[in-house]
Amino acid sequence: MIRISLDLMGGDFGPEVVIPGAAKALDRHPDITFIMYGQKDRCEAILAKYPKLREKSVFHECDVAISMDEKPSQALRRGRYISSMWRSIEAVKAGDADVVVSAGNTGALMAMAKFCLRTMANIERPAIAAIWPTLRGESIVLDVGATIGADSQQLLDFALMGGAMARALFEIERPTIGLLNVGVEEIKGQEDVKEAGRLIREANLESLEYSGFVEGDDIGKGTVDVVVTEGFSGNIALKAAEGTAKQIGTYLRAAMTRTLLARIGYIFAKGAFDLLREKLDPSKVNGGVFLGLNGIVIKSHGGANAEAFAAAIDVGYDMAKNGLTQKIENDLKKYHAKRQPPIGPEAA
Repeated sequence: MIRISLDLMGGDFGPEVVIPGAAKALDRHPDITFIMYGQKDRCEAILAKYPKLREKSVFHECDVAISMDEKPSQALRRGRYISSMWRSIEAVKAGDADVVVSAGNTGALMAMAKFCLRTMANIERPAIAAIWPTLRGESIVLDVGATIGADSQQLLDFALMGGAMARALFEIERPTIGLLNVGVEEIKGQEDVKEAGRLIREANLESLEYSGFVEGDDIGKGTVDVVVTEGFSGNIALKAAEGTAKQIGTYLRAAMTRTLLARIGYIFAKGAFDLLREKLDPSKVNGGVFLGLNGIVIKSHGGANAEAFAAAIDVGYDMAKNGLTQKIENDLKKYHAKRQPPIGPEAA
């Protein structure tokens, strides 16, 4: 059984989306059990509509819900120990759940997760990893917003964590890693990025294959399995891609309804357009993973519908089932063991 803790009050729609999403995820993964945290008056009536889900869930009442516009510091002061967000994270810390999924306020979720779970040994800052649709399938991009600015050592840490996630999610033995840069030439880019490239090359890591620098268009091409960057540029890239997908969809709808001939053509090409819509549907790749914490935390889009929230649960399920935390810890231990100076007569 994979035990998943849910913040029922998170997101723009709260339990009205989270509970139906959990029901969809349970249909796909019957070996899930849920621990749910939320306000009784809003949640129980909805939960009663899904008897199969109710049977596989334990519900805990929480009066306090963190709003989407609360500052992280305010959320910590008001919701520590008592909110649905905090208690759902705390279930992972206590060992009652394998993973927590929330659509709540990103800043508050990260602040509470860091405070409650703490970062792993030798990890200074956590990262948010996004699953990115590409021409080759899917890639992982991190950080997409947790850390604004990162030095070379932190970028190397991101590479290690992203590589472990790729092995857990894609079941790739040695995923390829690229550092996002303004060009592929070694002389280009900021000093921290160039230094990170040197560190990764010299580390000669068994768990990943370093492919050098990649540019922005390489993300969509799927040039590498994992793209590493800091949170400022990563978040801009993510929002730009989401906006471009919506823009293309709007253009296509307008073009297909502009004339009678275009409408007739759409009828014949409907299968191809349905496939394109499926590829561009953000709900299919919903679920950012907080990496570097002593526990698995999944962040769903705040505006996700039930299908999208189910997709976020799917990500958490895969991460827990394939031992994400253990893979990251093992990779970090191997790397830092190689960095330690020799002890004994050899050191003299």
